Amino acid sequence: MALHRVARFADVPENRGLEVQIADTKIVLLRVGDQLRAYQGECPHAGAPLAEGALCHGRLICPWHKAAYRIEDGGLCEPPSLDSLRRYPLEVRDDEVWVDDQPLSDPHTPPADDERTFVIIGAGAAGTAAAAALREKGFGGRVLLIDREADTGYDRTVLSKFGIAGEMPPEEIPPLRDESLYREQRSERVIGEVTSLDAANQTLQLADGQSLGYDAALLATGGIPNPLTLPGADLPQVFVLRSKDQAQQILNTAKPGQRAVIIGDSFIALESASSLRQYGLEVTVLARHAVPFAKQFGEAVGKAIRALHEANGVVFHTEGEAAHIEGTTQVEAVRLDNGQRLPADLVLVGIGVSPATGAFTDLAMAKDQSLEVDGGMRVTDGLWAAGDIATFPLNGQPQRIEHWRLAQQQARIAAANMLGGDEHYLDVPYFWTWHFGKNCDCRGHAEAWDEVEFKGDPEHPPFIGLFGRNGVVVAAVACDEERAMAMLAERMKQPLSVDEAWRLVRE
Repeated sequence: MALHRVARFADVPENRGLEVQIADTKIVLLRVGDQLRAYQGECPHAGAPLAEGALCHGRLICPWHKAAYRIEDGGLCEPPSLDSLRRYPLEVRDDEVWVDDQPLSDPHTPPADDERTFVIIGAGAAGTAAAAALREKGFGGRVLLIDREADTGYDRTVLSKFGIAGEMPPEEIPPLRDESLYREQRSERVIGEVTSLDAANQTLQLADGQSLGYDAALLATGGIPNPLTLPGADLPQVFVLRSKDQAQQILNTAKPGQRAVIIGDSFIALESASSLRQYGLEVTVLARHAVPFAKQFGEAVGKAIRALHEANGVVFHTEGEAAHIEGTTQVEAVRLDNGQRLPADLVLVGIGVSPATGAFTDLAMAKDQSLEVDGGMRVTDGLWAAGDIATFPLNGQPQRIEHWRLAQQQARIAAANMLGGDEHYLDVPYFWTWHFGKNCDCRGHAEAWDEVEFKGDPEHPPFIGLFGRNGVVVAAVACDEERAMAMLAERMKQPLSVDEAWRLVRE
């Protein structure tokens, strides 16, 4: 063991981590009572500096995407990370802190001592998180991941934020799991499409004729972009964005100086507007709402996001709806139902997604074709669902929420319950959105509020806004306030008064 002196005990604050470095290795020191712990300094998910996160209720919260780890042992508590933190040997000699630059060994995979087969249908955010959680929680049986795409699961949120901006070409988007880790954890990827499922007999059928039996299964097939059903919508320059292949097709077509019309004002639509504008295209957004995201963020933040887009040259068009796409072999314009014509070289459609549940027609479905699950993500005996296809109870009301991190949380809950647990979703939904270099964090899923207050100006970040109902925080929105939002991420799991929230933020 080669120990290096990295700090004095007194240097380590009680309310946050301290980053130290041994050669090229970044390490974060944390206080645990009167002891110290040393963990990897960057979040396994996207490399965020963990020393800038928050310590709360025995957890370290990542400042960027709010992954959570136990302070005591670095164990993963909340995604989007798939892994616990590497821990480093540490000694305190008098007041000096000494750390080894080699982490402790961490066996990832339990022994193959279980005869059961668990099948996960869908290998995106939820499916990959479930496979990792099953091994983390000690499942030694067979894990089968059935994947529609040849590539291993990847972060789809990158596509609209960076992929079509040219900042991270689709082929460079890293997988959620390296192939070596799939092998190490004995997670078998099967490239194929499920065509039917027999829940009563716990079997499923693949398009190639294979029939698979299972002891427990998780449905995590995600969403399918809603298509544009207009004359001309089948022209080759009309796109949706859900996969790396689709992102690559957009980049193959898009050229700086061209005119792009984006139909819709969803998060993917406006993130794509930001990306294509940064790529050098002239961008017009055909929006249904004068103020984007007002339902999620309120008027002030929605107006600020629109102003940010307009300051960067995006044109918003809120009068009229698309009636048809003009052109014979190539897109020429989008014609509106009020007769207006928007010239275009390409069209990107961002009008939401629908649950990918076409193979599960024998199961009971909600009106939107999602699967109704109980608080533990259970559909029926031996069968669970997570992510975009799941309608689940939240605060006593059925909800279907299309958030990347939430899909992973639900998958971890389902994995625990597939192993006989009794876990339920008790968190507060969180997501982030990226526009012209600014990241906006949102915590909560508020249908209504009766007060909103800001620290800072939404049009000139940093800012943080708290939305309250009957004196309790129901949502928080922020830009460039990562540590405060990390603290709220944990505190909002229990009812938090607006006054107490402001005290936490100001501290």
